[in-house]
Amino acid sequence: MKILVLGAGAVGLSVAAKLSSVCDIHAVSRKKTADAISANGFHLTGIWGTGTFRFSISDHVPEGARYDYIIIAAKSRDTETLCREYAKVIQGTETVSLQNGIGNEEIISRYTDKVIGGMIITGFEWQGEDRVHVSVEAGPAKLGRFPSGLDGPVQRLVNVMGDAGIRVGGTAEVRSELWGKTLYNCALNPLGAVMGVPYGELGRPAAWRIITEIVREGFSVIRAEGISLPWTSPDDYLTFLRDVQLPATARHHSSMLQDITRGRPTEIDSLNGAIVAKGAVHGIPTPVNACITDLVKFREALASREVSP
Repeated sequence: MKILVLGAGAVGLSVAAKLSSVCDIHAVSRKKTADAISANGFHLTGIWGTGTFRFSISDHVPEGARYDYIIIAAKSRDTETLCREYAKVIQGTETVSLQNGIGNEEIISRYTDKVIGGMIITGFEWQGEDRVHVSVEAGPAKLGRFPSGLDGPVQRLVNVMGDAGIRVGGTAEVRSELWGKTLYNCALNPLGAVMGVPYGELGRPAAWRIITEIVREGFSVIRAEGISLPWTSPDDYLTFLRDVQLPATARHHSSMLQDITRGRPTEIDSLNGAIVAKGAVHGIPTPVNACITDLVKFREALASREVSP
C-alpha cells in the first residue's frame, strides 16, 4: 500500500514513521525538516515507542506519483493551500483529514469525493527538526467516512494503522468524533497556550471556571449544528473531561503553545474561532470563546514580533 502524508508536522511525521513499517510512505514537509530527516532519520520517543525511522520525505510530491491513501496532517489554516497545490494528486484518491478543528473535511471534499474524517487525541511535541516526543494519549484515533458511514476503504486503513501499532478504530459517525475532539481542544488548548502551562494545571478552580463557560457555549453551538455527542449535557462532558481526559493528558503542552513559542500562527480560528462563527450563524452568544480567541491572537502577535529577525 502506498500512502502520502501531506503537511507532515509533528503529527504527520509520527504517523508516517509508524506506518513506514507496514507500507510505502512518502511524507511532504518543510524543506528544513525534510532535509534533516533525509540525512539523520526521524527520531521518535515516548508512548508510541522509541526508534529511528527512515522513509521517503521531501518538500514536494514526486512528479507523476499516485497513492492508495493521502493523509493530510497540516495545520487547518493550510488545508486549502495544500489541496489546491496538489489537486491533481488528491482528485479521486481516498483522502484523510487527521487535523484539528472544524471545516477541513468540507475543504477536502471540493477536491475529491472520497473523504475520510480522522480524529486523533494524542500529544505530539517537537524536540528538534527531526525528532518528536509522543507524550500522552486520551484514547484511540477514529476514522470514518465523511460525513457519515463506515465502509471497506475506511476499514482497510484502520487495519493498516492498527498493524503499524497505532491505536485506532472505525466509526460510522465521524462528525460526532470530530466535534467531541474540538470541544476538548477548545477547552484546554488555548488556555494552556495563553498561560504557558501543561494541561494538568488547568484543573485549578480559576481556570476551570473559564473552561466551564467555554464548554457550555460550545455545547450549545454543537446542538444547534445538529450533532449528537456521547454526553447528554455540558456538565456530563465536563465530568468526563475532568476525570478522564485531563488526567490522561496532564503532562502535555498544547499545540498552540508550541506554535506561539516557534513564532507561528495557531489554529485558533478553526477551534474556538469556529465556535464563535457558528454561534453567530445560530444567534448563540459565545463571549468566552470570543475572548479566548482574541487572547490567543494577541499572544500570536507578540510572539511573532519577538522572533522576527
